[in-house]
Amino acid sequence: MGSRIVVVTGAGQGIGESIARAFAAEGDHVVVADRAAATGRAVADAIAGSFVEVDVTDTASVRALRDAVLRDHGRIDGLVNNAGIVRNTPAEDTSDDEWRSIFAVNVDGVFWCCRELGGAMLAAGGGWIVNIASMSGIVVNRPQPQAAYNASKAAVIGLTKSLAAEWAGRGLRVNAVAPGYVATELTLRGMSNDAWREEWLRDTPMGRVATPDEIAPSVVYLGSDAASYVTGSVLVIDGGYTAW
Repeated sequence: MGSRIVVVTGAGQGIGESIARAFAAEGDHVVVADRAAATGRAVADAIAGSFVEVDVTDTASVRALRDAVLRDHGRIDGLVNNAGIVRNTPAEDTSDDEWRSIFAVNVDGVFWCCRELGGAMLAAGGGWIVNIASMSGIVVNRPQPQAAYNASKAAVIGLTKSLAAEWAGRGLRVNAVAPGYVATELTLRGMSNDAWREEWLRDTPMGRVATPDEIAPSVVYLGSDAASYVTGSVLVIDGGYTAW
């Protein structure tokens, strides 16, 4: 690969950072798009990429991201929609604002980025998009309550397949990766709950959580020529969780 312009949202930490580093290692120029300027710039500097501050819930901010990448680099070859949030609130206690905030980031943000940056790729003849979904969009993992998060990730999977079908004839591939438990800040916070940790590990056949670096290579694959006939697919990386 190499010499491509790849935009990764939420790349200032966790899975997004590992994805950004993995594409940079392939020789691609990575645009780190993140709401947190300090961590985003640090990652961009570390991989000789560039940084653009963005709020994926704001359509104007997403359009500004698109315009900045086109202005500075002339094109967009690939997009990874990684930005996401989770809240562990029982359904009956989930407020309107909490529900909307989760969907604003996890669903609206993915669609705004697909529409605006994907639109630029369509105009240029094609490219690829990888959306970071979750095994929680396929099964209901336990014991934590997270109906809003699960519903949002199921929506990402449905959106991925819809866009893949709509854009396949125009040279734009759209796929998703659905990770299981990964050792990010949010998961490690949940692991501090002894009951949750025990159940998570017991329900995962491999008996452990993944590292972010175990997710990134699959994203690189889906963005590569090796996946030239892959679109509308959801690659599950969950240590066997959904195989039970």
